[in-house]
Amino acid sequence: MTRTLQRYFLDLINRSQKLFVTLIKVMLPVMIIVRIAQEFGAIDVASKLLTPVMALIGLPPEAGLIWATCALVSMYGAVGAFIGLAGTLDMTGAQLSALCAMMLFAHGLPVEQAIVKRAGGSLMATTALRIGAAVGYGALVTWVSNMTGWLSEPVDFSWMAGGDVATAATGLAGWGDWGIQTIKSLIVSFGVIVALLVVLDAMKVTGLTDRFTLAMLPILRVSGLSRDVAPVTTIGVLLGLTYGGALIIDEARKNNYPKRTLFLSLCWLSLSHSLIEDTAIMFALGADLWVILVGRVILTLIIVAFLARLTLRWDREPAQLATESAG
Repeated sequence: MTRTLQRYFLDLINRSQKLFVTLIKVMLPVMIIVRIAQEFGAIDVASKLLTPVMALIGLPPEAGLIWATCALVSMYGAVGAFIGLAGTLDMTGAQLSALCAMMLFAHGLPVEQAIVKRAGGSLMATTALRIGAAVGYGALVTWVSNMTGWLSEPVDFSWMAGGDVATAATGLAGWGDWGIQTIKSLIVSFGVIVALLVVLDAMKVTGLTDRFTLAMLPILRVSGLSRDVAPVTTIGVLLGLTYGGALIIDEARKNNYPKRTLFLSLCWLSLSHSLIEDTAIMFALGADLWVILVGRVILTLIIVAFLARLTLRWDREPAQLATESAG
């Protein structure tokens, strides 16, 4: 028994290290580039470019700075922007919920989309999908609010006021602090990867993986996603694209998933992931749960189902080529 546990522990550390190294190779260079871009004011430039888009959606100019910070840096960077701008923000419940939903659809794009590409997905297609879904959904929420008066009450941001706008919005805290925070986040990432592998192994041994897959089948039938990627996709949906993407990278290597299966799984993960943590953060800011969770998941299912129908020929083409070759 002891030897079995020792072998398992060594195998677990080995697998975790491989996944972690894979993530480091993708994440660290992108994180450094984003940090340099922050130093040169790229976030401010992006926010100015986004101001017309915010006006078209029905959001105030400040929303452009917040979303730019979120899209290019992280969700937590955007929360810092919220705090820094709290004293000047004037938004309704619908506008806040629309902005938060946009942040959930499209955040940390440089790092997360690099992981998507490494996992076998299309960088351009999934990035465009996330940004398009964010803008379209944000516009829909504000339009419905304008037409019906739903969530039209103004939001009180006084409870979060008092932050330094420049520091919170751009994250210019110094390379030393940035380095320390980066190391901490990478250590936490390694711990999470180990824990996820243990959970997945336990699910396989106890049969929970098969049960969970069966429970997911009705949703999978609607979306067109293969049951083979249900467990790892669900991990990403609940906990985040970084961890789900890492697991998909590992599973794709071992199982050689078809192109269509990987594409649909990564599209789902790109649109809806970290439903627990990220949704809780936006809810704490005051966003409506129906907008940031229920509506977002429904839209994701609709989009993935549409893409599944659109890509049906991807599975047929290899079979046709094999038939022609045999003939």
